[in-house]
Amino acid sequence: MNTNTIKNEILHIRVNQTTRQEAEQIFEQIGLTSAQAVNIFLTKVVNTNGIPFDLKAPEFNKETLSALQEAKDIISGKIKPNHKSIDELFDEAKRETNA
Repeated sequence: MNTNTIKNEILHIRVNQTTRQEAEQIFEQIGLTSAQAVNIFLTKVVNTNGIPFDLKAPEFNKETLSALQEAKDIISGKIKPNHKSIDELFDEAKRETNA
């Protein structure tokens, strides 16, 4: 790919606002704009003929997997939450922390 070619294409993408802001802070620290960073990524994709990093499913520990399953069960109604409100949950967590 010739990097000296005129850039005349516009790419519109939707991203999470927080992710974009955090990424832009990092780009700023290394002296790049978001557009420059995206161009670097796209060039790397072309040069490597693929995504330039490994894509893997996340690996969670048993505690996290259990918490995710519990959340799914609460959402689906399989189990009822132990607390009537978020405040009650936080109050219990504070008591446990101070115990």
